[in-house]
Amino acid sequence: MAESMKGLHRSHRCTEVSNQNIGETVTVMGWVQKRRNLGSLIFIDLRDRSGILQLVFNEESVGKEGYEKAERLRSEYVIAVTGKVEKRSAAVNETLKTGDIEVIATDIRILSEAETPPFQIEENSQTKDEVRLKYRYLDLRRPDIQKNLMLRSKVAYLMRDFMAKEGFLEIETPMLCKSTPEGARDYLVPSRVHPGHFYALPQSPQLYKQLLMCSGYDRYFQIARCFRDEDLRADRQPEFTQADMELAFVDVEDVLDVNERLLKYIFKEAIGVDVTLPLPRMPWQEAMDRFGSDKPDTRFGMELCDVSKVVEGCGFSVFTGALENGGSVRGINAKGQAGMPRKKIDKLVEFAKGYGAKGLAYLAVNEDGTYKSSFAKFMTEDELKALVSAMQGEPGDLLLFAADKNKIVWNVLGALRLELAKELDLLDPNQYNFLWVTEFPLLEWSDEENRFMAMHHPFTMPMEEDWDKIDSDPGSVRAKAYDIVLNGTELGGGSVRIHQDDIQEKMFEVLGFTKERAHEQFGFLLDAFKYGVPPHAGLAYGLDRLVMHMVHADSIRDVIAFPKVKDASCLMTQAPGIVDQKQLEELGLEVEKVSEE
Repeated sequence: MAESMKGLHRSHRCTEVSNQNIGETVTVMGWVQKRRNLGSLIFIDLRDRSGILQLVFNEESVGKEGYEKAERLRSEYVIAVTGKVEKRSAAVNETLKTGDIEVIATDIRILSEAETPPFQIEENSQTKDEVRLKYRYLDLRRPDIQKNLMLRSKVAYLMRDFMAKEGFLEIETPMLCKSTPEGARDYLVPSRVHPGHFYALPQSPQLYKQLLMCSGYDRYFQIARCFRDEDLRADRQPEFTQADMELAFVDVEDVLDVNERLLKYIFKEAIGVDVTLPLPRMPWQEAMDRFGSDKPDTRFGMELCDVSKVVEGCGFSVFTGALENGGSVRGINAKGQAGMPRKKIDKLVEFAKGYGAKGLAYLAVNEDGTYKSSFAKFMTEDELKALVSAMQGEPGDLLLFAADKNKIVWNVLGALRLELAKELDLLDPNQYNFLWVTEFPLLEWSDEENRFMAMHHPFTMPMEEDWDKIDSDPGSVRAKAYDIVLNGTELGGGSVRIHQDDIQEKMFEVLGFTKERAHEQFGFLLDAFKYGVPPHAGLAYGLDRLVMHMVHADSIRDVIAFPKVKDASCLMTQAPGIVDQKQLEELGLEVEKVSEE
């Protein structure tokens, strides 16, 4: 039977009790991690969010009734215990913060009994994700998950502390917004008061924070919830948290400066890592050419090498055909991997196909200087030598090539170098390589839409020196945009915003917006811009991703209290669910049954 805790007050969390408290009486509360009955003595490992504390029960100290209660205890019972702190009678447990002390119980109350949990509450659980997430309230008791969430809380506090000291105002923006479907898919919310009309949940506070700059607030900051109805991956969730900021009367350098100092501060204070400033920078084009990615992992080499000129006119039609179609031929050098078994190479070929490649060409430089290759018979000895030389190939190296349009080649080799790095154990989790990627293209061509799309969003400022090419060569115009990258993950991104009417109008024109459509979607912002808008810029971090890297988690689900799974459902609450017909009627909605094929 559960007992009341009336009259009791918890004096310490488990690991707040130390050898400084020896001789004192304390009251601790928490969950039973483990029970050991030695006949005349019962040992209980008590757990709370701070850690483990050993309790000792003997009839002499706790009385007959108290001892009988201790005998009944099982895993996950919630108890309150009062007792005296003593030095451990047995050997010190070096693995525990409280390993040199124990509490001799004088009183115990069972606050709640528990059924046997479906899995053990322990660090680094091997339990399947589906089970963990179904019983997330139990999974959240695991010490490693609790450490993650406590660190996340600390990071949020440090951010707020830093931003406040830098003159930022924390301002909340609406959760029910106007749908502006440029980018990811919106989550829509039907309005009861306005039948047939819908709100959208914010994909970001972008427009509101720009309006705040128009309103004279100068420096804005918010830890904001955001929503995107998109396909999920390990580092994506349908609802996520952004650390969002906007600054007025600034240019690129001002934004990068404050964020570099922010990162240095939180990494030092949260996990004791020294970040060296200034952070390195790399233009987007260089990142793509060297790493095949706009979020390159620079902890290892294996950089891309463009060999298009070397293979011009060679006898291998895969190479020459790609060049004739305006593409390129590029390769990576997997040092010392010439002996890789054919089965493994075939797996890499299949991996490459998953990123759009038609295939993957390889050339192994044997230790004796001879070649083993999928295409050697199509090229002369001199051509092969020139190719190996261009790749800085040496005996023992495996050279891998992709030939296609640049976009596909970059995607394939960018992903392939990461896959090889994982296989070859080249990634040091304790190394933090930050990088600013700058000078993104302003626009990217969409084959689906048959038009240019904004690479970031329609309010991104072009680089002044490129603006004269907006009509003749819009794809070559660079943006005042920047992403902060850590170990191959984009932590956040931002840009200087357009604040000039003529540039904004032209931008909408290039994106295929009529004046009417632009005003229909963004009229409230464009109207605000008529009344004096300062130059402004901003950036937003994915807080979940940032913390994920700090704790070396494989998925952002391990740093979010109640995450969704890949189909955006919650296994614990069974959301999304069916609602009452009455609710639908109030909203003027009908649900059409979709046939399952």
